[in-house]
Amino acid sequence: MTDRMGIGIIGCGNISKTYFDLAPAFTGLEIRACADLSREAAEIKADYYGIRALTVHDLLLAEDIDLIVNLTVPDAHYLVFHEILAHDKHVYSEKPLTLSIKDGMALGDLAKKKGLKVGCAPDTFLGGAQQTARTALDGGLIGDVIGGTCHVLSHGMESWHPNPDFFYKSGGGPIFDLGPYYIAALVNLIGPVKRVGALSSSAFKERTIESGSRSGERIRVETPTTIQSLLEFENEASVTLSASWDVWAHRHAPMEIYGTKGSLFLPDPNFFGGEVEWAGPDGRIRRLDQSGHPFAVANVKETETAHANYRSAGLADMVQSILLGGDFRCSLDRALHAVDVMASILKSGETGTFVGIEHSAERPDPLSAVAANQLLQ
Repeated sequence: MTDRMGIGIIGCGNISKTYFDLAPAFTGLEIRACADLSREAAEIKADYYGIRALTVHDLLLAEDIDLIVNLTVPDAHYLVFHEILAHDKHVYSEKPLTLSIKDGMALGDLAKKKGLKVGCAPDTFLGGAQQTARTALDGGLIGDVIGGTCHVLSHGMESWHPNPDFFYKSGGGPIFDLGPYYIAALVNLIGPVKRVGALSSSAFKERTIESGSRSGERIRVETPTTIQSLLEFENEASVTLSASWDVWAHRHAPMEIYGTKGSLFLPDPNFFGGEVEWAGPDGRIRRLDQSGHPFAVANVKETETAHANYRSAGLADMVQSILLGGDFRCSLDRALHAVDVMASILKSGETGTFVGIEHSAERPDPLSAVAANQLLQ
């Protein structure tokens, strides 16, 4: 059996650079071709990274491509997913999996019929910070988890993104765009969600693009941009998740987890690294050591700051599962659970009622330092 898989990428926009740059660090991955609706965009990436630029159709038919990474915009995910599976290739996607649980279930049925694997980001919960927190919780450091708080608050994407339209359409907004990071982290730490309740609103009917060739252009807001939600987990813990693109400034920590013996303080789950701290009954805050985990090591430098970025870890974990067997952590079931949670939060915001989560999922296995090292070249 081969020890690597041929990888193709559909979608050569902003996020693709991260995959092109970081995938070579992982074992089993060989990016061989890319495609985009813009032939020019595909050719630019192909020339820079020394791979083939193909049409989407030709990439789907390419015999040396075993798995395709779907980096299209969210409202195209279902159709692109379906075509990839229909052409008998495994698929790994950027979040969210789909915009509805119905579409996600349909893809799952097709994948099962075809004997193919489906995986989905985010994989940041595999980072050194989140896995250090997982080890602490599993070891009983703060006792039984009873609750927590999460905050992802800013003033939106139009200040830096040249084409932010899709962020403000149905299927966008802070819940579907940033919620996956928090939900994946919470499921990793606590387990699956049982039901949710939420209030939602939008402070602005239009947004003004502030960068790029479209600077000054106004776009319509078609989805809630402030959502205050409450998540009840199957272990009866309750966590608040506040997500907004209507906030200019705040002082909330990204994540706090509360237990019967203490509290755990975590960094932004959009990233692989960051400090993890805890406090016991004495109230003294201490830092947890995560130096032994390879995904805590700063490996990417932007301007003068280096940070840990191991995006493609989830893809590598999936490829190892395909090659060697067993479960992988960024699985279809967990992605479906996240979609159900996010869609239910928005539904609760519309109806004013609690909504039960129909599609559950098992907590993923932890990723030890040894297992993480095995994913690296």
